[in-house]
Amino acid sequence: GTPQKYDPTFKGPIYDRGCTDVICCVLLVVAIVGYVVVGVVAWTHGDPRKVIYPTDSQGQFCGQQGTPNDSPLPRSCLQFSLQFLISSPLCIPPLQICVNRCPDRYLTLLQAAASKEDLGYYRGFCAPTFQSLQKSVVEVLRDKECPAMIMPSTPLARRCFPAIRASKGVIMVGNQTTYDDGHGRRRNVTELLEGAKKANVVLETRQLAMKIFEDYTVSWYWIIIGLVIAMLASLTFIVLLRYLAGVMVWVMIVMVILVLGYGIFHCYMEFAKLKGEAGSDVSLVDLGFQTDLRVYLHLRQTWLAFMIILCIVEVVIVLLLIFLRKRILIAIALIKEASRAVGHIMTSLLFPLCTFFLLCLCIAYWASTAVFLSTSNEAVYKVFNESSCPFSGQTCQPETFNSSNVTRLCPDAQCLFAFYGGESAYHRYLITLQFFNVFMFFWLANFIIALGQVTLAGAFASYYWAFKKPEDMPAFPLFSAFSRALRYHTGSLAFGSLLLAIVQVIRVLLEYLDHRLKAADNKFAKFLLSCLKCCFWCLEKFLKFLNRNAYIMIAVYGTNFCASARNAFFLLMRNIIRVAVLDKVTDFLFFLGKLLIVGSVGILAFFFFTHRIRLVQDTAPPLNYYWVPILTVIVGSYLIAHGFFSVYGMCVDTLFLCFLEDLERNDGSAEKPYFMSPNLKKLLKKTNKGQRDA
Repeated sequence: GTPQKYDPTFKGPIYDRGCTDVICCVLLVVAIVGYVVVGVVAWTHGDPRKVIYPTDSQGQFCGQQGTPNDSPLPRSCLQFSLQFLISSPLCIPPLQICVNRCPDRYLTLLQAAASKEDLGYYRGFCAPTFQSLQKSVVEVLRDKECPAMIMPSTPLARRCFPAIRASKGVIMVGNQTTYDDGHGRRRNVTELLEGAKKANVVLETRQLAMKIFEDYTVSWYWIIIGLVIAMLASLTFIVLLRYLAGVMVWVMIVMVILVLGYGIFHCYMEFAKLKGEAGSDVSLVDLGFQTDLRVYLHLRQTWLAFMIILCIVEVVIVLLLIFLRKRILIAIALIKEASRAVGHIMTSLLFPLCTFFLLCLCIAYWASTAVFLSTSNEAVYKVFNESSCPFSGQTCQPETFNSSNVTRLCPDAQCLFAFYGGESAYHRYLITLQFFNVFMFFWLANFIIALGQVTLAGAFASYYWAFKKPEDMPAFPLFSAFSRALRYHTGSLAFGSLLLAIVQVIRVLLEYLDHRLKAADNKFAKFLLSCLKCCFWCLEKFLKFLNRNAYIMIAVYGTNFCASARNAFFLLMRNIIRVAVLDKVTDFLFFLGKLLIVGSVGILAFFFFTHRIRLVQDTAPPLNYYWVPILTVIVGSYLIAHGFFSVYGMCVDTLFLCFLEDLERNDGSAEKPYFMSPNLKKLLKKTNKGQRDA
């Protein structure tokens, strides 16, 4: 590309600018209107209760007000769907009945019919139409009014599943290994095992989730205190960078090395302490997956793996510091300049909260629309019959079924709930609407991120191009940049985010295809899919890099997206050495800063929640899993530190591009003075002619 030439009228971000990429702006508005329409239609037809609550064999919700199965009990949520796992060989769906509680004993309908007390208990697990045993047992079973037998069951997700447990390697349900199936046959409980296997996994997961929830209830305020400490540490670190950037960078490097060194030492001490203890030499492969993660901390191999990982990270960081030691000084100068810019625009530190709030709204709208779309299907009823019937498998309506010809030709036929579906045009295009929902989520999320980037870039560019800092800066640089971005460049931001959204949607489709092809043996297809995934991953990273720099040029010059992307790309290519070294070294130092904050807060949380700080040993709450609050504090600390340092990263990138433009436009003469700060000019041995003469 052609280097930028001197322009005497250029004094920073151009205020006299026009609208760019208007067509993309119109497309975005039309797409948002369509997205709102899709959401309204989904909310009109959808019913999230289909995901949460079970149904009986007639498709009616269990324990919901306004339904035939509304319980007279004060707590109707105690109703469960009693689903029997052994269905008819004629593909008749298993009987599902809404009950107030799960059964706690073995009992067959034939046994209950012989005892008034047992029949009263058994009636609680029959359909509402069953009042008394006026019909024979065979007729009751034929009419699907009661199950043939009940067994001890466990409630799970508002459903009753056999209470399967293992005792000394023997599978039992209710302390028995066999049961009467209600048809005069004895069955082994192992026949229920395959049907309830996944349910037991879910049950264990539910127990794990309940313990985690208990840990959150007793430690939530300590978690908040930890996150506040992380926020104060990040803010303090940024304030100190303004005055002690050089010292802070070197202290940060040393502290990261020391933190990693302590981690290696701690892992070694735990590894050595477990030597000779029973069960500590079991390998991770032999142990397999355990829901109680504390088991892994009693294995020597776990601490050995932690120690090896920390050693590798330590060696990589030390080698990078050795090879990049000469460039760290220049990176420190950029950080100092960014610190001054952030110091003059302190509101920029709070701007990520606005971006985060908008992203939360976008995620909430996408998730709610997806749920309502997925539950927009209608209940489909089909004819089921144990004998030969020409209407078997056809759709039917329960309201008119008893008066139709089907019951006359097939007396034992029933109209039962089969699944959720639909034959209307709306139901046929549900997949398309879900795809549109995902696409719009990516587009709007990328647009919100782009709006935040161009706003920060415009504010920091006004600082750099102020000849006298901060006297020549506008009164409200952040607000001015935000209003310019929305007023003139909504189309350009929509264009850049649209390109990125298309690539991300393609990546999602490739991941979906990869998931579907896992069971296939076509190695060529898997190889081709892996290559495509790799290529689109690289393309997404390149587009994010190009968009970020294009938004900076948009904020400064007010040009359209294509022109800004082209100018930014050529400017970076003309200074590829500086880009590869200075910019990336700065990113690496910011990463070390985040690592220091997260590591320090994480170690503090570890010592506190494991009762290893004597001063507050009795204050720490008792926990089922101490790693729950520790991981929460670590993840939250990283997000907080990332929010603060993302502002710094955008500031450095903006100042770096402006710095490269400054070097191309100006030469330091009286007619073409440099706009860079005195420290950068001194570091690069550049001065303005007037200063040289003085």
